[in-house]
Amino acid sequence: LFFTEDGKYFFNLSDKSGYNHIYMYDLHGNLISQVTNGNWDVDAIKGFDAKKNIVYYTSSEVSPLQRNLYSIGVDGKNKKRLTLKDGTNDVSFNTNYKYFINDYSNATTPNVYTLNDANGKEIRVLDDNADLVTKINDSKFSKKEFFKFKTSDGVELNGWMLKPLNFDSNKKYPVLMSVYGGPGSQEVLDRWDYYQIWYQHLASKGYIIVSVDNRGTGARGADFKKITYLNLGKVETIDQIEAAKYLGTLNYVDAGRIGIWGWSFGGYLSTLCLEKGAGVFKMAVAVAPVTNWRYYDSIYTERYNGLPKDNAEGYDDNSPINHTKKIKGKYLLCHGTADDNVHFQNSMELVTKLVDSNVQFEMQFYPNSNHGIYAGRNTRYHLFSRLTTFISDNL
Repeated sequence: LFFTEDGKYFFNLSDKSGYNHIYMYDLHGNLISQVTNGNWDVDAIKGFDAKKNIVYYTSSEVSPLQRNLYSIGVDGKNKKRLTLKDGTNDVSFNTNYKYFINDYSNATTPNVYTLNDANGKEIRVLDDNADLVTKINDSKFSKKEFFKFKTSDGVELNGWMLKPLNFDSNKKYPVLMSVYGGPGSQEVLDRWDYYQIWYQHLASKGYIIVSVDNRGTGARGADFKKITYLNLGKVETIDQIEAAKYLGTLNYVDAGRIGIWGWSFGGYLSTLCLEKGAGVFKMAVAVAPVTNWRYYDSIYTERYNGLPKDNAEGYDDNSPINHTKKIKGKYLLCHGTADDNVHFQNSMELVTKLVDSNVQFEMQFYPNSNHGIYAGRNTRYHLFSRLTTFISDNL
């Protein structure tokens, strides 16, 4: 909810029309107006200028891959796009809505911070990450390419691909898929990726890096996002397996050398993909994965899967602990023992099931590290060195 300063009205986001839009209500809950409308999603309400009766918001109207700032009257009229560069914009207004700071990036441009007036005019650059840009230019990074494909069920999915700098379409390359795929999330965005440097390193070693947003992710409307209800993990896994199969049809991809990695929900999906997509993936890496939905926090899990007593099949059929016998590829499991989000118990039960199923695997645990695995002097460097070595040895 976003309340007006006088406390008489509030704005709320709802996808009841099929897409996420802004609605204005009085304090009794009476609808005053639908502020935005269209076949696109509002990402966030950024502010309300009471003097001008203008709402500021970011949305994916141009493309699900972009985020731009708009202003609009509370009556839904006089909409204006305020950020004009293609890419991803995230803004913060000052208290009187005369200025905003914009955090802009795209797939090839690291974050640039600017001060802008309320009409979007740039006043000054606050930080342009010039040193990083110089290093990127000196390093000759590969450029991320965006693509779309249709699954066997006719579902169109968005993806990005990073090829080696010296890419030769006549050669066959191994592919590492990067997945998150959680409810309402997005990995396929025209923005600077915080894993960019690592992916560039892997690409320089001859790997193609790919990410695909499965059903259940954001900026594609309510039906696309909510199809996972009561079966969290099912269609997400299907879509990632479909993506791998599609990639395997490309003449420059070695279909026998496709791997997948992910963290948190992504680690959950990479594990399920190795299990349910046996024979499609040569290897998988999972960092801090959920392995049993009965162990994850109730506010999150019950929101998407209902209660275990009412939906046992939805919980159990989409939990990796119940599919370990299907694994055929190489598997690396990493987890921090002090993870207060996805509890270490998840990995311990998965290890028990892997041993019971006589599945050989590798594991890397980090004492006293939380979900982000930061504790200790060299922990992050050690983790990504471990991931890189495993990928190099098995893909």
